[in-house]
Amino acid sequence: MWLRRAYYGWLIPAAFLLPLWLLVGWAASGAGGWAFLWVLFIAVPAVFVGQLALTLLVRARTEARARRVVSWWDVAGFTLWHALTFSLGFFVESWWVPVFVVTVCVGLALVWLEVWQLWRQATTSRVLLSAVTGRESMAPRTHREAKGEGVFVITEGSTARH
Repeated sequence: MWLRRAYYGWLIPAAFLLPLWLLVGWAASGAGGWAFLWVLFIAVPAVFVGQLALTLLVRARTEARARRVVSWWDVAGFTLWHALTFSLGFFVESWWVPVFVVTVCVGLALVWLEVWQLWRQATTSRVLLSAVTGRESMAPRTHREAKGEGVFVITEGSTARH
């Protein structure tokens, strides 16, 4: 559980540290000016925006937000994507392009994974809600809550104040 909780806390700092690493890696590896332009105008914004979007998809899941942990699928996906992104900062010409292609593919797969997990959790919540209410969908502004043997219906209505 501590590892999944640590990943949950790491997601926001990763949006800042991974792009920073690409800049530091460029400087440390002595890559050329074209690599700097690529890092500055394409890689840094793409990693920053991509990581923030993935973080928002993770935090959109009720279970992750309530327990402040990511799933094991998230741990595997983010570990692979962050390791590949980190390796891109070394700018070794012999293997950089294949690693870049794999990194982009893993990033896209991670987006799909996060959307799938969010959809699955939303569908599960909808099924549980219909089981509690006995209906397929909820009417707007109605909330039902099962307590013991009885079902209490709480509705919002407009109240006129005089």
